[in-house]
Formats: sequence, C-alpha cells, structure tokens
Amino acid sequence: MNAASSIVAMRCCAHHYPKASVACILLLLSWLSVPVYAHALNVINGEKNTALALNELRQQSTVNSPVFDPFQGREVEMHGLEFRRFLINQFGEVPPALHFTTWDGYEVTLGGWDDPKWLMVTAEDGEPLTLRSRGPLRLVDLAYNDQRDIKSLREFNDWIWMIRSIEARW
Repeated sequence: MNAASSIVAMRCCAHHYPKASVACILLLLSWLSVPVYAHALNVINGEKNTALALNELRQQSTVNSPVFDPFQGREVEMHGLEFRRFLINQFGEVPPALHFTTWDGYEVTLGGWDDPKWLMVTAEDGEPLTLRSRGPLRLVDLAYNDQRDIKSLREFNDWIWMIRSIEARW
C-alpha cells in the first residue's frame, strides 16, 4: 500500500465508518514512521555526534569471513570492518564501554571491545545488509566457532543487529 492509496482508504473509512477512521489514521502514521532505508550510522563521543554514511563504511570494509549464521541455518560470507580498528579510528582508542541503539529500539551498554575477533558486518553474501536482513550494520563474534554449539541459538545472544548508533561511554 502506498501513501496515496492509504489516504484514499482513510477518507473512505472516515466517511462510511467513523470509528474505523481512527484505526486508518493510526495505520497510516505507523506506515510513515517505519524507516525503510538506513543511510548512516551515528557515532557519538560526548557532545560530538557524527553521521557516517553506510556507503562509505561498505567501501572501507576489507575483512571477508565465512561464518555459520545459526539464524539462517547456513554458512554465509560476511564482509565488514574489524570493529576494534573502527573504534580506534573513531575515538582515538577503544572506549571502556559502548552504548548501542538499534533501528528496532533496542538499547544496551557493553564493555570489552578491545578484541579483534569482532566484525562490524556491512554485507553478507555480496549484498549490503538492510533492515530486512538484520542490518544495516551488525556486530558478529568471529571466534565463536571454537566455543559454541552452532545448533543452539542461545549461544549467539551477544551478536548485535540493526545498529543505528554507537556512543562511547568513558
């Protein structure tokens, strides 16, 4: 349903079914508020807020790694940036903790990022990550193969999907 057909449906509902008009308006507002495409990552360091274009991050991605994705049940070729190096480039050093906000509203603060095993994934099997594919950015632990049962989804609860912003917590 596009915006024009939504407006026509809303007018029809309001005229014939006054109670349904509220539902039509809420449906239209929810449709308009959903981000269809993400174009930037917000990187926050104190008062400084920088929007990094996702296309630029994809161009900077130099790491390719086959990773078993338990959520898809298959091995995929993940392409991205070494997350530790990304943090040093953005903040001058690895912050003690990072606060993540995702496109679906999830927020978490975690420490321990001074480890090269983390990959900030920008593409999978040659295709840029989108919101539909749990992107546009995703953090994946590349060292999980040695320590985790790939048949147990509970073993992968520290992967972070749909990253919208990263804030340094000093």
